[in-house]
Amino acid sequence: MTNQNTLNTQGKPSAADKAKETASNLADQAKDTANSAAQTAANAAVQQADNAKASVADEVSGVASALRTAADEMRNGSPQERTFGQMAEGLADASDALRDKDLGTMVEDVTQFARKNPLMFLGGAALLGFAATRFAKASGRASHDSDHTHSQSDPGSTPSQDYGTYAPAVQTGTTRTGGDFS
Repeated sequence: MTNQNTLNTQGKPSAADKAKETASNLADQAKDTANSAAQTAANAAVQQADNAKASVADEVSGVASALRTAADEMRNGSPQERTFGQMAEGLADASDALRDKDLGTMVEDVTQFARKNPLMFLGGAALLGFAATRFAKASGRASHDSDHTHSQSDPGSTPSQDYGTYAPAVQTGTTRTGGDFS
Protein backbone atom coordinates (compact mmCIF):
# COMPACT_ATOMS: atom_id res chain seq x y z
CA MET A 1 0.00 0.00 0.00
CA THR A 2 1.42 3.42 -0.98
CA ASN A 3 1.28 6.52 1.20
CA GLN A 4 -0.98 9.07 -0.45
CA ASN A 5 0.82 11.97 1.28
CA THR A 6 4.17 11.14 -0.31
CA LEU A 7 3.28 9.82 -3.76
CA ASN A 8 0.52 10.71 -6.11
CA THR A 9 -0.99 8.25 -8.56
CA GLN A 10 1.94 8.56 -10.97
CA GLY A 11 4.61 7.79 -8.34
CA LYS A 12 5.86 11.39 -8.01
CA PRO A 13 6.16 13.32 -4.73
CA SER A 14 3.05 15.25 -3.75
CA ALA A 15 2.86 19.07 -3.64
CA ALA A 16 2.89 18.96 0.17
CA ASP A 17 6.14 16.99 0.14
CA LYS A 18 7.68 19.40 -2.35
CA ALA A 19 6.62 22.34 -0.16
CA LYS A 20 8.10 20.68 2.93
CA GLU A 21 11.38 20.01 1.12
CA THR A 22 11.53 23.57 -0.23
CA ALA A 23 10.81 24.97 3.23
CA SER A 24 13.51 22.77 4.72
CA ASN A 25 16.00 23.90 2.08
CA LEU A 26 15.09 27.54 2.66
CA ALA A 27 15.47 27.10 6.41
CA ASP A 28 18.92 25.55 5.91
CA GLN A 29 19.92 28.41 3.60
CA ALA A 30 18.66 30.96 6.14
CA LYS A 31 20.66 29.26 8.91
CA ASP A 32 23.79 29.24 6.75
CA THR A 33 23.30 32.90 5.83
CA ALA A 34 22.72 33.87 9.47
CA ASN A 35 25.81 31.92 10.57
CA SER A 36 27.85 33.54 7.84
CA ALA A 37 26.61 37.03 8.79
CA ALA A 38 27.33 36.37 12.47
CA GLN A 39 30.84 35.14 11.62
CA THR A 40 31.45 38.21 9.42
CA ALA A 41 30.23 40.52 12.20
CA ALA A 42 32.40 38.73 14.77
CA ASN A 43 35.44 39.00 12.51
CA ALA A 44 34.76 42.71 11.94
CA ALA A 45 34.38 43.29 15.69
CA VAL A 46 37.66 41.49 16.39
CA GLN A 47 39.38 43.53 13.67
CA GLN A 48 38.01 46.78 15.13
CA ALA A 49 39.11 45.75 18.61
CA ASP A 50 42.58 44.87 17.35
CA ASN A 51 42.83 48.24 15.56
CA ALA A 52 41.71 50.06 18.70
CA LYS A 53 44.17 48.06 20.79
CA ALA A 54 47.02 48.93 18.42
CA SER A 55 45.99 52.59 18.46
CA VAL A 56 45.92 52.70 22.25
CA ALA A 57 49.29 50.93 22.40
CA ASP A 58 50.72 53.53 19.99
CA GLU A 59 49.35 56.38 22.11
CA VAL A 60 50.74 54.89 25.32
CA SER A 61 54.08 54.39 23.58
CA GLY A 62 54.00 58.04 22.47
CA VAL A 63 53.34 59.22 26.02
CA ALA A 64 56.20 57.01 27.25
CA SER A 65 58.48 58.54 24.64
CA ALA A 66 57.46 62.06 25.66
CA LEU A 67 58.13 61.23 29.32
CA ARG A 68 61.50 59.76 28.39
CA THR A 69 62.36 62.95 26.48
CA ALA A 70 61.25 65.09 29.43
CA ALA A 71 63.36 62.97 31.80
CA ASP A 72 66.38 63.39 29.51
CA GLU A 73 65.99 67.18 29.61
CA MET A 74 65.93 67.33 33.40
CA ARG A 75 68.93 67.54 35.66
CA ASN A 76 70.66 64.18 35.78
CA GLY A 77 69.90 62.29 39.00
CA SER A 78 67.10 64.59 40.13
CA PRO A 79 63.97 63.06 41.70
CA GLN A 80 61.87 64.36 38.82
CA GLU A 81 64.18 62.78 36.27
CA ARG A 82 64.01 59.42 38.05
CA THR A 83 60.22 59.63 38.42
CA PHE A 84 59.65 60.52 34.77
CA GLY A 85 62.05 57.76 33.71
CA GLN A 86 60.22 55.18 35.83
CA MET A 87 56.86 56.31 34.49
CA ALA A 88 58.19 56.11 30.92
CA GLU A 89 59.48 52.57 31.48
CA GLY A 90 56.20 51.48 33.05
CA LEU A 91 54.19 52.91 30.17
CA ALA A 92 56.53 51.36 27.61
CA ASP A 93 56.08 47.97 29.28
CA ALA A 94 52.31 48.45 29.35
CA SER A 95 52.33 49.38 25.67
CA ASP A 96 54.32 46.26 24.76
CA ALA A 97 52.04 44.06 26.86
CA LEU A 98 48.98 45.61 25.24
CA ARG A 99 50.37 44.96 21.77
CA ASP A 100 51.34 41.37 22.52
CA LYS A 101 48.22 40.14 24.34
CA ASP A 102 45.16 38.62 22.75
CA LEU A 103 41.90 40.48 23.35
CA GLY A 104 40.31 37.49 25.11
CA THR A 105 43.29 37.18 27.44
CA MET A 106 43.10 40.89 28.25
CA VAL A 107 39.40 40.63 29.11
CA GLU A 108 40.11 37.62 31.31
CA ASP A 109 42.96 39.45 33.09
CA VAL A 110 40.78 42.50 33.74
CA THR A 111 37.97 40.29 35.03
CA GLN A 112 40.32 38.51 37.43
CA PHE A 113 41.77 41.82 38.62
CA ALA A 114 38.26 43.22 39.20
CA ARG A 115 37.32 40.17 41.27
CA LYS A 116 40.48 40.32 43.38
CA ASN A 117 40.56 44.13 43.80
CA PRO A 118 37.06 45.56 43.32
CA LEU A 119 37.84 48.94 44.92
CA MET A 120 40.99 49.42 42.85
CA PHE A 121 39.09 48.41 39.74
CA LEU A 122 36.24 50.83 40.40
CA GLY A 123 38.67 53.63 41.27
CA GLY A 124 40.64 52.98 38.10
CA ALA A 125 37.47 52.87 36.03
CA ALA A 126 36.33 56.19 37.52
CA LEU A 127 39.75 57.74 36.86
CA LEU A 128 39.71 56.43 33.31
CA GLY A 129 36.21 57.84 32.85
CA PHE A 130 37.26 61.26 34.09
CA ALA A 131 40.31 61.24 31.81
CA ALA A 132 38.22 60.18 28.81
CA THR A 133 35.67 62.91 29.55
CA ARG A 134 38.37 65.58 29.77
CA PHE A 135 39.91 64.32 26.54
CA ALA A 136 36.55 64.36 24.79
CA LYS A 137 35.80 67.87 26.03
CA ALA A 138 39.21 69.13 24.96
CA SER A 139 38.81 67.52 21.53
CA GLY A 140 35.32 68.97 21.16
CA ARG A 141 36.54 72.42 22.22
CA ALA A 142 39.34 72.39 19.63
CA SER A 143 36.88 71.37 16.94
CA HIS A 144 34.41 74.01 18.09
CA ASP A 145 37.09 76.74 17.99
CA SER A 146 38.13 75.91 14.45
CA ASP A 147 34.52 75.95 13.25
CA HIS A 148 33.70 79.40 14.66
CA THR A 149 36.49 81.75 13.63
CA HIS A 150 35.61 85.33 12.82
CA SER A 151 36.34 87.00 9.52
CA GLN A 152 39.31 89.38 9.50
CA SER A 153 37.56 91.66 7.01
CA ASP A 154 34.71 92.60 9.36
CA PRO A 155 35.81 95.83 11.08
CA GLY A 156 32.87 95.73 13.49
CA SER A 157 33.55 92.29 14.88
CA THR A 158 34.12 91.94 18.59
CA PRO A 159 36.25 89.63 20.68
CA SER A 160 34.90 86.12 20.45
CA GLN A 161 33.34 84.36 23.41
CA ASP A 162 34.71 81.05 22.14
CA TYR A 163 37.53 80.29 24.61
CA GLY A 164 39.73 83.23 23.81
CA THR A 165 39.71 83.21 20.03
CA TYR A 166 41.04 86.60 18.92
CA ALA A 167 38.96 88.70 16.57
CA PRO A 168 39.90 92.31 15.63
CA ALA A 169 37.68 95.09 16.87
CA VAL A 170 37.41 98.79 16.15
CA GLN A 171 36.38 101.19 18.88
CA THR A 172 34.76 104.35 17.52
CA GLY A 173 35.41 107.77 19.03
CA THR A 174 39.02 107.04 20.02
CA THR A 175 42.33 106.80 18.25
CA ARG A 176 42.74 103.11 19.10
CA THR A 177 41.94 100.57 16.40
CA GLY A 178 42.09 96.81 16.43
CA GLY A 179 42.79 94.53 19.36
CA ASP A 180 40.92 93.40 22.41
CA PHE A 181 39.42 96.26 24.51
CA SER A 182 37.96 94.18 27.30
